Amino acid sequence: MREANLVNLTLGIILVCFSFGGCWVNAEDPYRYFTFQVTYGTRAPLGVKQKVILVNGQFPAPKIECATNDNIIVNVINKLDEPFLFTWSGIKQRRTSWQDGVLGTNCPIPPNSNWTYKFQVKDQIGTFTYFPSINFQRAAGGFGAFVIQPRSVITTPYPIPAAEFDLLISDWYNTDHKTLRKKLDSGISLPLPDGLLINGQPSTTLVLKKGQTYKLRISNVGIATSINFRIQGHLMTLVEVEGSHTVQEAYESLDIHPGQSAAVLVSLHNLPKDYYFVASSRFTKPILTTIGILRYEGSSIPPSKPLPIGPTYQLHWSLKQARTIRLNLTANAARPNPQGSFHYGNITIVRRLILENSLRKIKGAVRCSVNNVSYVDPPTPLKLADWFNIGGVFDFKTFTDIPTPKPARLGVSVVNITLHDFVEIVFQNNENTVQAWHFDGTSFYVVGFGSGVWTYDMRKRYNLVDGVSRHTVQVYPKSWTAILVSLDNKGMWNLRSTIWWRNYLGQQLYFKVWNDEKSLYTEADIPANALKCGKASKY
Repeated sequence: MREANLVNLTLGIILVCFSFGGCWVNAEDPYRYFTFQVTYGTRAPLGVKQKVILVNGQFPAPKIECATNDNIIVNVINKLDEPFLFTWSGIKQRRTSWQDGVLGTNCPIPPNSNWTYKFQVKDQIGTFTYFPSINFQRAAGGFGAFVIQPRSVITTPYPIPAAEFDLLISDWYNTDHKTLRKKLDSGISLPLPDGLLINGQPSTTLVLKKGQTYKLRISNVGIATSINFRIQGHLMTLVEVEGSHTVQEAYESLDIHPGQSAAVLVSLHNLPKDYYFVASSRFTKPILTTIGILRYEGSSIPPSKPLPIGPTYQLHWSLKQARTIRLNLTANAARPNPQGSFHYGNITIVRRLILENSLRKIKGAVRCSVNNVSYVDPPTPLKLADWFNIGGVFDFKTFTDIPTPKPARLGVSVVNITLHDFVEIVFQNNENTVQAWHFDGTSFYVVGFGSGVWTYDMRKRYNLVDGVSRHTVQVYPKSWTAILVSLDNKGMWNLRSTIWWRNYLGQQLYFKVWNDEKSLYTEADIPANALKCGKASKY
């Protein structure tokens, strides 16, 4: 009888489908599984043997490649002698900051144990990275490419390239991360890096075919240094930055600041031979340089000098280039609707924050601060304290929306924001060095760059039409950068410096994005495997 009822039910469903001219079944999005064992190993990227962080024995770490809406499961086995966390730079992780992999949201993975991240790359495409987020371990490696390919049903605003390559460019110290960490703890500034690497090596060679067009995904995974990238005799057409299709401008060279990623198209129509490509440091004296080879397949002609010339310390050149990077309003991204369908320039701003970075001594130690507060991670992650309503971990009075003349102090900086608020953030940099900022859990529109001190009149100069949407932005010396952001992702999210020694010394804060509604549509429950630490250990 039961089997007969099931048959009748199935036939009924089929009849209903045919009567309406079709039938849709909601299948779950694909799952992609990764196991990452994190260990120490010995490498000599610049000719000096040292201890580095390997993932599955690899330096850099393995690439994560997936497609829009895939579910990502990463089991991380920590074989280091200290706690560890990965963070997924630029991955929005809709509805769950539980997987963000920073100390404000996660307890660290203890040595000789494992923890599994589970998140979905919902409505995203593009070029991203992942890396260790705590204990200054990022300086030892552990970074990898994270690429989200578009679904086949969504058109791409350029011809599909013959192939694509990941170029992870980093500054590098011939000193292990623990020694560098001790220097920072004792108040000693880090020197200029010892060199630059491409994919963990001082040089690399790409062998490509004449007549073809290729995509290069270029990411700055360094801890302190802006870089410029260029290819001898070839133009690069910028097509994407950090998940957003851009207006397809051609560049002879491209500035990429710490934490930023870009995808360019390169067409091979020159004389079949070898050509240099160069990554060099920006705003440093002396200039650091690493050189690679672009080889036309079958070439026996070596590259010839001079090397392609790039900018050196010209700030204004970089600023002008930054203003040319704009959103491609007519292109689709992860969804079929055009990127310009969200008219961010017409939305009412409900709150403005002016965030001023500074470097000064607090209690005798050199610290970095934002609005005179140098962030210190409490033993209990902010997200756990918020979820379990644990008092005494953070409050909303420590941090102010604008700089104040108060003395710099240590504190736990948390901004209270209502879900879906549309917010203006101005990064004010009164120092003589370039700054770079990253916002977890969201993308923002870069609407303005300018020199001097920001004033309300500067808003007349904002780009309110096609400012590019990205997750990391630079701020030039003695200058400001303005962004607009819709905080539509509920959770506890980290806003931080991507210049990692500044991050380590306190140049960061958190946004609690919330509303009174408890719904799985806006925020996932605490994961069953969540690690507990600090005051949350007993829950």
